Amino acid sequence: MPNIKSAKKRVLVAKVRSDRNKAAKTELKTILKRARAEEATADAVKTAAVTLDKAAGKGLIHKNKAARIKSRLAKKANASA
Repeated sequence: MPNIKSAKKRVLVAKVRSDRNKAAKTELKTILKRARAEEATADAVKTAAVTLDKAAGKGLIHKNKAARIKSRLAKKANASA
């Protein structure tokens, strides 16, 4: 544990942020799992696309990764439809 007051604060802030990021990534994975399911609806794919855009905007994942996942989801949805 650090001795300097600002370093102590940084440790606390880092913990809060990592917890928030972990929760957001877990939520994103759950939404993607629903969208990739066999009986996935158009709404599930649309929700996943919106969530991916938000995650990329917040820096949770890279914007190119979000685009790649959205493209794959759309490709799969179009193939099944």
